[in-house]
Formats: sequence, C-alpha cells, structure tokens
Amino acid sequence: MTKETKKKIKVAFPHMGTIYIAWAAALRKVGVEPFIPPYTSKKTLSLGTKNAPEAICLPYKLILGNFIEAIEGGADYVAMISSPGICRLGEYGSCIKNALEDMGYKTNYVELQLYDGIDGMYRFLKEISGKNNPLLFIRAIILAMRKVFLLDDLETKLSYYRAREIKQGDAEKHFNKALKIVDEAMNTRQMNKAKRLAFAEMDKTEIDPKREVLHVDITGEIYLVCDKFSNQDIVKELGRMGVQTRKSLTVSSFLKDAIIPKMFRKGETHLQRANRLAKPYLMRDIGGDALECVSDVKYADERGIDGIIHISPFTCMPEIMSQNIFPKMREDCDVPILPLIMDEQTGKAGYITRLEAFVDLMRRRKRKLAADNKKQAELAK
Repeated sequence: MTKETKKKIKVAFPHMGTIYIAWAAALRKVGVEPFIPPYTSKKTLSLGTKNAPEAICLPYKLILGNFIEAIEGGADYVAMISSPGICRLGEYGSCIKNALEDMGYKTNYVELQLYDGIDGMYRFLKEISGKNNPLLFIRAIILAMRKVFLLDDLETKLSYYRAREIKQGDAEKHFNKALKIVDEAMNTRQMNKAKRLAFAEMDKTEIDPKREVLHVDITGEIYLVCDKFSNQDIVKELGRMGVQTRKSLTVSSFLKDAIIPKMFRKGETHLQRANRLAKPYLMRDIGGDALECVSDVKYADERGIDGIIHISPFTCMPEIMSQNIFPKMREDCDVPILPLIMDEQTGKAGYITRLEAFVDLMRRRKRKLAADNKKQAELAK
C-alpha cells in the first residue's frame, strides 16, 4: 500500500447549526478525516458575498464562504447537498463548483442528493472513502442520524432552560459541554452513555420554574431556522426575553420526511402534516419550505402558541409566496406572526428592536386573554 493510499483525505462540508457534529462522526466512522472549517462568521459572509451573484440568497453566500475557508485551510474535498425540488438549492451545486473553479481552486467537489435517501448517503460515503463495506456504511449512517436527533433534542432543552435560567448564559454553558460529550461518542454503547450524560449536564442549569414564559414557533427557510449565524442567534435573543422557542424545521424532521424509510417512522411527519394543514391556503408544493411554513401557522394556532416567527432569505421566492398567504390566514388563525427577511445587510439593532416589540405585543395579548378568561369564569359561577 502506498503512502498516498494510507493518507486520509480531508472532507469539508458547510455549516448549518450543529450538523457538523453528525457529519464528522459519519466520516470518521468510514476512515475519512472531516475538515471542519471555522464556524460561519462575518469573514465567511464577506468571502461568499464577494464571489457570489448579487441577487442570490443568503444561504448560498454563506455556504460558498464556508468552502473557501475550508479549501484555504487544506481540505481535499468539499461536499455539498443538492435537491431536485422547486428551489434554487438545486442549482447551488453547479454554481458553487463553477465559482470555485473560476477562483482557481482545484479541490475535488462531491454532491449528495437530498431525496435519494439511504441509498444516496451510502453512495456518498462509498465515493468519499473509496471503500465498499456495506455494514460499515450502515453503521456510519445510523450513528450520524442518532446524533442529529440527539442534537435537536438538546437544542429543545436549551430553549426550555434559557427562557427560565436564573443566571444568564448558564444554559448555554452546559449546552456547549453537552455538545462535546455527543461529539466524542462513536458507537451505540457510547451514544447511549452520551445521551444520559448530555441530558444530565443540561439539567444542571438553575431555573425559575414560576417565571412567566412565552411560547413561540420559528418557521421559514430551513437553513435560516437552523443556523444561528444567519438568523443572528434568534433563539438566544428570544431566550433572554423569557421566550421558549420551538423550531418547526429541523434536520431531524427532514430525516423523517426524506431519508428514514416509512416502516421505521413513528407518527405524522412534518411534510404529512403540511399536506394536511396547508389546505385550503396552499394546494401544492411551490418549492423551498413554503408548504411547511403555511401549515406551521395553522399548527401553531391549533396549539394556542403565543406567536410564530417566519424567517426567510431576501429574494427567496417560495418564502415570499408564503408570506403573502399569511394575511389571508389571519382571518382563521388568531396567532401573531412576525416575518423577518434576512440578508448580509441586516442590522442587529433594528432586528432586536423588532423582536422586543413582538415579545411585548405577545405578552400583553397573553395577559389580556388570561384576564378575559378569568372574568368569564367568574361570571359563569
């Protein structure tokens, strides 16, 4: 065996929240070295914006910036997901590949088709590793999936504790320790132990269980919903204001819809709920996450949620369409909706002001509803 064969290739992938932990685990499992570029920053955004078409959406610019930083850091491969759906994501791959070539980068480019399911992930690992070991690949895929579900559960815990923590920043400190525990687990036994330890770490957060907490769903384009840099860490900002958030679009919910076989699914998936609740406002898929977003408003209203925030990239046509449907939905759904459109020009101060105003509106509305219900109960006696 030659030295070149023995050398592990370095594979980089774009950031989107904590997904890098699951990606890295799958690659290590098959003997490939994951190259994790610096987490998305203003420098990343600047690099992507400089080398991207002006009117392209924010996720494209950030992913391109991730790849530039990875290549300059020594990555041998850059791996990109692609989709055949009615969305510009389907064009990201070829556009990014051409952009990198135009910049003079010679790094290998590989794509993973989103809706090819387990078969697509299998072929991807086979191409990256140069191996043909079905059992190894299945173990790697299961490990990555288990980490995705656990990471999403930990984020749900973080949101719960952050809205109630006594000492600001305490929940996030324990969350970061929990991430390290999950990152180090590389087999079933270690994952079982990591799950117990990670939740135990989160439970160390001191909270005020009697604090008045608002409940808000966050929906929109999945990249912006999941990635804290692109959404300016909206979950953290709302947590400081005493708001517990629930992300309607997550990587784990996507896995249930597109990757996990039907026989292994439990309950209604997000897409199945979307097809049920989006009617009569939206009769079919129009691309991106529009169908899910429309249904999420109805779902939030059914559950009596205090409000819903819709986050979308500037120029994203599917999300523009869903935002234009929201006014019609307000005739039937009594839930406050805050649409936020993000791009590289979005300023922090104005963004926070809008969040504060929305939280104040929801809090006054909740107190008024509670007072009205109390009054009606007294009259009924």
